[in-house]
Amino acid sequence: MAEHELPLRFYNPSAFAFDTDVVIALLADRQIRNAIERGEFDNLPGAGKPLDLPDHHDPDWWLKNLMKREGLVTLPPSVQLRKDDAALDEQLDRLSDEAAVRREVEEFNERVIWARYQLPAGPPLITMPRDIEATVSAWADRRAARAEESRRKTAEEVRAREEARMSGRKRRRLFGERIRRRS
Repeated sequence: MAEHELPLRFYNPSAFAFDTDVVIALLADRQIRNAIERGEFDNLPGAGKPLDLPDHHDPDWWLKNLMKREGLVTLPPSVQLRKDDAALDEQLDRLSDEAAVRREVEEFNERVIWARYQLPAGPPLITMPRDIEATVSAWADRRAARAEESRRKTAEEVRAREEARMSGRKRRRLFGERIRRRS
């Protein structure tokens, strides 16, 4: 027999001192177990539904209230980068010079690379860094296309105004000639 093992005759259960709180907890636990065995908790109203607790029971209640009040949404980095990637071209189109476009693409690429070195939180990161030269070239092409479209629309508007002005002169001439003929 090992030195630390004592025979059962040396075990005295009444030798343990129980605290009053421990005794009450043990008695309450025993009563609850007996009630469960008897089925007293079966088919209670609201069984299986989440509890509707007030916010002050949640340790992060103030943060959740702040986010709700300010309309803030936090997404995992992989999802946020996908959204940023989808909106990047539109964001770049609002910029006026190439240096600002390059700076914006470089910042986006830094965020993608930083997210790749972090532990994954949420869905996998599938967003890739952008090729700066290709992105700037595409931005310049879109900008040139918008400028050409703007010039074309302006020319059409000028032509339409000129045609309206000329047709107005013709009408006045015709109307004036009719009045003269009647006289």
